[in-house]
Amino acid sequence: MDFNVKKLASDAGIFFTRAVQFTEEKLGQAEKTELDAHLENLLARADSTKNWTEKIFRQTEALLQPNPVDHTGARIEEFLFEKLDRKIPSRTTNGELLGQYMLEAANDFGPGTPYGSTLIKVGESQRRLGGAEREFMQATSISFLTPLRNFLEGDWRTISKERRVLQNRRLDLDACKARLKKAKAAEAKVAAEHELRVAQTEFDRQAEVTRLLLEGISSTHVHHLRCLHEFVEAQATYYAQCQQYMQDLQKQLGSANGEVFPNANAPPAPAGASPSAAATLPLTPAPGGASAGAMQADSLKIEEVQPPATGTRKAKVLYDYDAADTSELSLLADELITVYTVPGMDPDWLIGERGNQKGKVPVTYLELLS
Repeated sequence: MDFNVKKLASDAGIFFTRAVQFTEEKLGQAEKTELDAHLENLLARADSTKNWTEKIFRQTEALLQPNPVDHTGARIEEFLFEKLDRKIPSRTTNGELLGQYMLEAANDFGPGTPYGSTLIKVGESQRRLGGAEREFMQATSISFLTPLRNFLEGDWRTISKERRVLQNRRLDLDACKARLKKAKAAEAKVAAEHELRVAQTEFDRQAEVTRLLLEGISSTHVHHLRCLHEFVEAQATYYAQCQQYMQDLQKQLGSANGEVFPNANAPPAPAGASPSAAATLPLTPAPGGASAGAMQADSLKIEEVQPPATGTRKAKVLYDYDAADTSELSLLADELITVYTVPGMDPDWLIGERGNQKGKVPVTYLELLS
């Protein structure tokens, strides 16, 4: 094995000289040849493209594989299979694994039992959701992640390499300019001028090579734009599949819910009420929609309503409730309010008071305490 000590020493000397020169430029102690404005703009655009491409790539990876531990293991596995030139195996998603566990549990509990039959329905839906997720991950990896990775590991490395060469050529050019200024003898000036012409030619050639590579960033943007459209299409398809699967599951569970729990939609009875009380209560209104049908023919003016001498009670709020209009009182879960009824009110509603605030409140949002 040949070992050229002279060449090694020469390369080390050049490296050291360039390092000193670069430091002096940073400190303002040496002149620096400036690049033309167009090339500087191309360099700034390339740096921005690299930085944002890298961030988008890493975050898309996190989106597809959110668990950092699993993500690291997955990347190592992909790297090994790529080096072995073998196809990366399809991984089981978390949704598919959850569905498998649910199906196994259903077989253990008994598929004919209400719980077992429901586990089967939910487990099958989870497996379908997991399968849709796996297809989305595969499509995104091929159509979006791979082009971004190819840019970062291919085109950008080439650009970075040529930029380093350009930087060295510029340092050499400035060193030649400095030597020419210091030359006193005629022969030294002639030699310095020759070195300067050679350095200038090499710098100009390298600047052109770098410029051509940087101008290719525009084509990279166009390519990544197409990939971005494909990513959105894959994501839209995935979410549409998920929505359809969940709607189908809700229909299945809704049809079976009434058979298993005849009063499944009834709210729990207030504390101290008899077990049959829950069945007689009206359905719990959905948040924001509890005022539907409340006091339909009621012309009571809340500000004129006065609490009765007897019959007021304390109540604990079970759920948050947003008033639909000025006649109602907004509620916060777990707070205590005073409630009472007045003649002619809808039985599903009470008058509630909190300090100097007063308004109608839905009965099913309350637990009467006294």
